[in-house]
Order: sequence, then C-alpha cells, then structure tokens
Amino acid sequence: MKKVLFAMAGLAFLAGTYSFKPGTNKQAATALTVNTEKSRIDWVASKKSDFHTGIFSLKSGEVQVDGGKLTGGKFVIDIANLKVTDAGGGDKLTGHLKSADFFDVAKFGDATYEITGVNYTNADNADISGNLTLKGASFPIKLQARIRNNNEKGFFAQAFLSIDKNLIGIAYGKGNVADDVQLAIHIFAK
Repeated sequence: MKKVLFAMAGLAFLAGTYSFKPGTNKQAATALTVNTEKSRIDWVASKKSDFHTGIFSLKSGEVQVDGGKLTGGKFVIDIANLKVTDAGGGDKLTGHLKSADFFDVAKFGDATYEITGVNYTNADNADISGNLTLKGASFPIKLQARIRNNNEKGFFAQAFLSIDKNLIGIAYGKGNVADDVQLAIHIFAK
C-alpha cells in the first residue's frame, strides 16, 4: 500500500511540475505603419542628351519586424501623383509619364510592392525579394537594403537599385530613352 501511495504522490508531483512549465511564448511580428510624409522613392531616368529626376510618394504601407529584424512588408506607391523634380522636365514630361506610353495612370494609378523574403547578409544589410505590381502585371524585384534604424523609435531603411523599364512593361523610347532607371527608396515607419 505504501508503494502505491508513494507512486501516486510521485505522479502527482510530476504532473504538477510539467503543468507549470513555461511555454514557448513566440511573439508575432510587430507591424509598423509607414510614415507616408517622409517615405518616398526618388528616380533618375536618362536619355541620349539629358536626364530627368522625380519622386513617387507612398500612399500607405507597413513593415513587419520580429526580433529586431525586418521580416515582411507591403507598400502602395502613388503613381498617379508622380512628380518631376528637374527644371527641364516640367508639366510636359509629367503628362507624358502619366500617359499610356509609360504608367497609364488613368487605368493604373497605384503600384504595390510586397516583400516575399528577407535574408540578412549582416546585422544592417538585407537582400529583399518581393513582387512589384504595376500596370496590372506582377514582376519579381530583388533589392539590397540598408537597415539604418530598427528600434523603439521606429524603422528606417534605404535601398538603391537600377531597374530595367522593359522588364516592368515600359518600352517607350527604345534607342533614345535609357532602359535602366535608378531608384533610391527611403522607408520610415513607426
């Protein structure tokens, strides 16, 4: 009888010990909202005799951060309100970029970029894979980002890349307008 009671007490002790074992409280990624007033995409496009500069603003967006690392994000880019910033471009170039020759903003006023993968190459640099949806079609776009800040004060990252306009469905100006467009992406979020 003593053995039975001793065995039952041992089982009760083990059951009690394991029922209070701390769980693996894995936190979900934190979603930070993009500051659309500060975030933007600067662009530089060249042709044989000149170049033009401009800005795409962001309408909305968020980044997901987990354990101090970027893990995902999605951004809505305001194509319809693109701005030409060089003195030589003006309203004429702005209107042409908004036409069907380039972005066709009457049909496709927004573009989106959704991060599908993030691979950190060191503490502050990451290779980012994602899909750009522009003019009704999706294109895989990879970029290298520098994560400049990611703490309780917010998130700030930059990426610089060259993109072939033909690969994103813009073929206008073959032979006169350069295929490569330089982009500088600045994302701020809190």
